[in-house]
Amino acid sequence: MGKFRVVHYINQFFAGLGGEEKADIPPQDREGPVGPGLAFNAAFAGEAEIVGTVICGDSYFNEHREEAEAEVLERIKKYDPDLLVAGPAFNAGRYGMACGSVCKAAREILNIPTVTGMFPENPGVEVFKKDVYIVRTAGSAAGMRDAVPKMAKLALKLVKGEPLGTPAEEGYIPRGIRKNVFVEERGAKRAVDMLVKKLNGEPFETEYPMPDFDRVPPAPAVKDLSRATVALVTSGGIVPKGNPDKIEASSASRFGKYDIEGVDCLTPERFQTAHGGYDPTYANQDPNRVLPVDVMRELEREGVIGRLHRYYYATVGNGTSVANARKYAQAIARELIADGVQAVILTST
Repeated sequence: MGKFRVVHYINQFFAGLGGEEKADIPPQDREGPVGPGLAFNAAFAGEAEIVGTVICGDSYFNEHREEAEAEVLERIKKYDPDLLVAGPAFNAGRYGMACGSVCKAAREILNIPTVTGMFPENPGVEVFKKDVYIVRTAGSAAGMRDAVPKMAKLALKLVKGEPLGTPAEEGYIPRGIRKNVFVEERGAKRAVDMLVKKLNGEPFETEYPMPDFDRVPPAPAVKDLSRATVALVTSGGIVPKGNPDKIEASSASRFGKYDIEGVDCLTPERFQTAHGGYDPTYANQDPNRVLPVDVMRELEREGVIGRLHRYYYATVGNGTSVANARKYAQAIARELIADGVQAVILTST
């Protein structure tokens, strides 16, 4: 039997076409490996080879999901592959969403095994982990050397039809699928053994890992709102008309800061939403529905609050990674504290 035929899906950055300024390029393909595909070819150790590379800009894919997915599949199909490898996307949210979409579609429509790689906090993980094998990676491309061999090993197992071990053994993120297995000791004894180890401060591995929620204690109440400066922050994507900072409709890579000094009401002539995760019709008709500047001005005039902060901050929460959201929040909080803001109203969709 000859080598397995592999198609590799990557974004504009890893194809060497450019960064954010090239994120809107439509799908294209090239014969053979490109960029990290060279490392995959080496990791396949002669058992498989990349016969074609399909490339698409992250913004283009996420803003034209149906059309982009269909064209990418056609470009994959023409190479008659046995296997698809996508990424790795690390913690790049738009890239992760594209890799997950392409892998899921290729498995369902082309009926070939697929593998991608992502950092666990990439939003693509939560959306696609039940449908796609996603190898756990580092948060940045610095982890490429570690990610490629793991992805290649899992990909070869899948294309050969070999049985897989547990997610921990194979290196992929758990998919929520449970299988019955026989073990030497009954559950009661295993549970007691784990409890004893926990009480003794010894390491142990649970058989039922629980989700790890990031709990944030609430801040103390504002003592006197009538003297407080209150700011508005939104993940609902309300931006000045034309979206001057080009905040992405999904998996935002930035936030914006906008001056509303002297603005009593957000009008559709001056403001819009950049959000791609909900029907924008009503937000565009009346942006105050997402960012309530009109109500805040009323509260300001009535003396309920001291004043509305001169600037508001906006980003798009749709598909944005937890790491990026945390980074934006920390940067915004530093500015608000420096400006003497005592309270923040965070609005969403």
